[in-house]
Amino acid sequence: MTTATPPATALPRERAGTPKPSASWPRRLTHVLRTRVLARTPAGTAPAAPRTGAPAGAVAAGTPPGIEELYHHRRLSLVRLAVLLVDDLPTAEDVVQDAFTALFRRHGHRLAALDDPEAYLRTSVVNGARSVLRRRRTVRAHVPPPEEHAPAPEEDVLLHEDHREVLAALRTLTRRQREVLVLRYWSHLTEAEIAATLGLSRGAVKSTASRALDALGRRLEGLR
Repeated sequence: MTTATPPATALPRERAGTPKPSASWPRRLTHVLRTRVLARTPAGTAPAAPRTGAPAGAVAAGTPPGIEELYHHRRLSLVRLAVLLVDDLPTAEDVVQDAFTALFRRHGHRLAALDDPEAYLRTSVVNGARSVLRRRRTVRAHVPPPEEHAPAPEEDVLLHEDHREVLAALRTLTRRQREVLVLRYWSHLTEAEIAATLGLSRGAVKSTASRALDALGRRLEGLR
């Protein structure tokens, strides 16, 4: 079987005027995480908030989405997911672009052969983020660490101190703990969906979420 090559216009890169991820979205995630840490809501309880970025009426019911529709309606939410995993917006955009390109090369414009194209993309983004983090560890083992990346000015202005503390604490978790919390409280996935995305059992997802919230709570308490 030959491998299709996506045309130059299939998955456009960012152009001038294209909306960037809003600086308000970290506040939503950190508010939810702080609420869960304080209330210790069981990890199996479905959050009340709707799925982030769900496009109302984006694709007609029963109509398999095309890659253009997915790119238009889901790219920003996937970039936000990737940013929380790699801490770097340009890298996050590359990870998401690579995920869409791989999807196109494998399935073309129409995605009828996939039961859940969005789940396929989420898994690709998580795996791409893992590859980025592995490469970073390899590089850092051989070269002096660069100066710490300064947050964007608008992030420093718009994020309350509590929100910055939660994001900093989130970065201290293990990779798996961070992935589970981000998928749970940012992407609002169920335990079953997280398990399928990360290749874990539902029990492992539940226990990892519980340990991650405990660790997050201890970290935040230590900052007081």
